[in-house]
Amino acid sequence: MEYFGQFLSNKVFFVVLFAWIFSCVLKGFLVWVKDRKLDMTRFMGPGGMPSSHSTIVTSLATCIGIKMGFDSPVVVVCCAFALVVMYDASGIRRAAGQQAKMINMIIDAWEETDPVEKQIRLKELLGHTPLEVLAGALLGVFIAVLAAVLIGL
Repeated sequence: MEYFGQFLSNKVFFVVLFAWIFSCVLKGFLVWVKDRKLDMTRFMGPGGMPSSHSTIVTSLATCIGIKMGFDSPVVVVCCAFALVVMYDASGIRRAAGQQAKMINMIIDAWEETDPVEKQIRLKELLGHTPLEVLAGALLGVFIAVLAAVLIGL
């Protein structure tokens, strides 16, 4: 039970959790401003501006750097983890989303010739543009630095 109490007093955890929630809310808000409609799936769904994955991993790496020193091997591990996540978000998952878009176009064309055949559409918005990843990364660093100033780490 002592470990659970220690976990609940971990400021880094709550800063990273806040960064994730803030990023998701900001993503949904930006979609609402742009499209003038509230799309609840954009708050937690993949893709969009900013990348919540990038926000999480950069806030974590920055918090650990502030807390343990930027020369700590743990910071290197966090940064390597962050780079893998951000590469995946802007590379692999984005490519999978583009492939899903093409498959959906093929399914739509097929259904025009055979209306009996109905298929489930694939999710197309899976990854991020490099700008969305960069915005998420900058947001994560900003939140971690702001938290360090306001609450200390």
